[in-house]
Amino acid sequence: MGRKGVCCCCAALRPRYKRLVDNIFPEDPKDGLVKADMEKLTFYAVSAPEKLDRIGAYLAERLSRDVVRHRYGYVLIAMEALDQLLMACHSQSIKPFVESFLHMVAKLLESGEPKLQVLGTNSFVKFANIEEDTPSYHRRYDFFVSRFSAMCHSCDHDPEIQKEIRIAGIRGIQGVVRKTVNDELRATIWEPQHMDKIVPSLLFNMQKIEDVDSRTGLPSSPTGGEKEENPALLAENCFRELLGRATYGIMNNAVRPVFAHLDHHKLWDPNEFAVSCFKIIMYSIQAQYSHHVIQEILRHLDVCKRDSPRVRAGIIQVLLEAVAIAAKGSIGPAVLEVFNTLLKHLRISVDFELGDRRSSAGSATFSTASKESDERIVQNAIIQTIGFFGSNLPDYQRSEIMMFIMGKVPVFGSTSQSLDTSHLGDLGTRRIQIMLLRSLLMVTSGYKATTITNALPAPFLDPLLSPSLMEDSELRQLVLEILHNLIDRHDNRAKLRGIRIIPDVSDLKIKRDKISRQDVSFMKKHGQQLYRHIYLGCKEEDNVQKNFELLYTSLALTTIELANEEVVIDLIRLAIALQDIAIINEDNLPMFNRCGVMALVAAYLNFLSQMIAVPAFCQHVSKVIETRSLEAPYFLPETIFKDKCNLPISLEKHEKNLFFLTNKIAESLGGSGYSVERLSVPYVPQVTDEDRLSRRKSIVDTVSIQVDILPGNNTEDKVDNTEEITFEALKKAIDNNGLEEQEKEKRRLVIEKFQKAPFEEIAAQCETKANLLHDRLAQILELTIRPPPSPSGTMTVTAGHAHYQSVPVYEMKFPDLCVY
Repeated sequence: MGRKGVCCCCAALRPRYKRLVDNIFPEDPKDGLVKADMEKLTFYAVSAPEKLDRIGAYLAERLSRDVVRHRYGYVLIAMEALDQLLMACHSQSIKPFVESFLHMVAKLLESGEPKLQVLGTNSFVKFANIEEDTPSYHRRYDFFVSRFSAMCHSCDHDPEIQKEIRIAGIRGIQGVVRKTVNDELRATIWEPQHMDKIVPSLLFNMQKIEDVDSRTGLPSSPTGGEKEENPALLAENCFRELLGRATYGIMNNAVRPVFAHLDHHKLWDPNEFAVSCFKIIMYSIQAQYSHHVIQEILRHLDVCKRDSPRVRAGIIQVLLEAVAIAAKGSIGPAVLEVFNTLLKHLRISVDFELGDRRSSAGSATFSTASKESDERIVQNAIIQTIGFFGSNLPDYQRSEIMMFIMGKVPVFGSTSQSLDTSHLGDLGTRRIQIMLLRSLLMVTSGYKATTITNALPAPFLDPLLSPSLMEDSELRQLVLEILHNLIDRHDNRAKLRGIRIIPDVSDLKIKRDKISRQDVSFMKKHGQQLYRHIYLGCKEEDNVQKNFELLYTSLALTTIELANEEVVIDLIRLAIALQDIAIINEDNLPMFNRCGVMALVAAYLNFLSQMIAVPAFCQHVSKVIETRSLEAPYFLPETIFKDKCNLPISLEKHEKNLFFLTNKIAESLGGSGYSVERLSVPYVPQVTDEDRLSRRKSIVDTVSIQVDILPGNNTEDKVDNTEEITFEALKKAIDNNGLEEQEKEKRRLVIEKFQKAPFEEIAAQCETKANLLHDRLAQILELTIRPPPSPSGTMTVTAGHAHYQSVPVYEMKFPDLCVY
């Protein structure tokens, strides 16, 4: 009798490979593998590789039988033998043997015994580390992906067994990834049906990390023993390895299951784990693929646009973290897509907020207030993301983003590219304007342009200074702060913070360069727009202390960065005009506003006089300030902006020594070589088409740049212009549309000329036209005065002398006479 009771005659008749396989199994499985016989089997397999498939099939047969009979000792011996044969044989004939090996591993994994599952996993991991000489074109690992993924979700009642099975499942997935990535047919593992099992299994175990907040996106470096014993660390390591091997075409397949897992387990609120996951993703993938992840986050944000505000805020926070990492490398074509999507969701959030407010009008409930608060969280997250992303872009891209955001702000005359706020009403439009300007403020922070023309091009400046953005105190503050970001190229703004009388400006150590030719050209073209915005900003009734501080900073920064002698004169004219606003008070401003404007003018002229360093000018300003401090302290910023300040009843009774006088300033500057002729011309702001159509009180009420001399002012010459509406009348009106367009274009050109042409040119042209008008009137009076047909009221002309007889009316014809 041979080993295990087999007859010696029968054993001799059996094939040699079977006898060699049988000999490796001892009588008692506790004795383990018979090493001497194992060496013989290995030598035989290496010498006759064509027998490997039969050896593997026979071992698989014995292992299946032992598994069914629960003879686990022999199962362990069979797997050990298989492992040794795999490590020793690398011939072409190993392919059929591998099929038998994988079949045996599958048998172990299917068993309900945890030890066998771990045993099968360990064998598969050893097999995964073997590099095969030739690829396998028919082998698939679908079963192993499914089985290892199921093991990752083990819920055994014994915590130790549960942990052991989960670790085995994670190591199995890692083995599958390594084996398939090294295989030429590795694309199969990246198919969605596999990724939908692998990725959630890894994330499920990564959730077990106890301290998520302390984690960072950078790879951790635990010891080898910790990796093997901690399912969370092992899963994270496997997840990083999986993402690191992902290429261009398959990146999305690996990322999309992450969103499904976070949605299913409601991990967007709170979103600490979601942020941690995407930090790992962004640091693990190749840098050139970062924009794929960002696009997937944006796509998921679109899918979840109807979800709760906190979920959307959680997704946006994840986007912020991803953008922060991607901005350091390659963003790719996703730059405008990021901003466009975020701005779209900003409008949606405002729409939801106003919709909730309208639906609960008259019933202020706690839930409604909570929803509005949650929507504000979404909006703040969007603004923070836009600002952070924009501030990390290079300057050439940042300028494009500034133009892009400004183009979305709903203002008068804006193009169809602006966000649609027609259904949001006035309140919704204002909210959108504030949100977009806050975003723009963050994007412009730290932006340093070489010339002011690059920082404030006309397509950007015109909508920014639009009266549409002056409807509200907060809007005006944001516009001024954006201007400060772009004008201040030497970081002087912090030194000018707070409106005050500065005793010695030299102590501030102001940094400035010589005004460039480009900056001079900019001020000639757009200076009037800046002056007009400051002038109108001072006339608003809802101004608070911050508004005056920002207006003062705007004047000071303009002086530092953009002022030559001509601009200095313009700024002084503007300051005197602001003083007149407070004194004359045509707009019926509150007394606080009037005193605030007076304090603003005092602080600015004190700053300006020291900057240009003209002693006589400084002396006049200092004298007025000193007089105010004694007789009218409420005209100084240190007093008027205190919490409790006694305001005067009126300003009409104040002496002239409390005001800055144009003649004194002109006299002081004229002695220092300044051209002061224009100081005698009062500053008048420009009028735009928007002023005429704006709902706000228009300056057209008090200022006109066009004078028309019209005939027939007598009531007897007036006729009834009503006309019966007929088909012919309508046809005539339609035909006149072209003429109306031409007239509009003509008016636009005239207004543009007054906005951008130099003052001297306009004055010279007006003088020329006045002379022409004078000559024309002389000719008209000499040649076109005709006596009326009736004898009464006659006027005769004889030899150049006129004899008048009670002339009640006479007729004069002024053909096409219009003075601008």
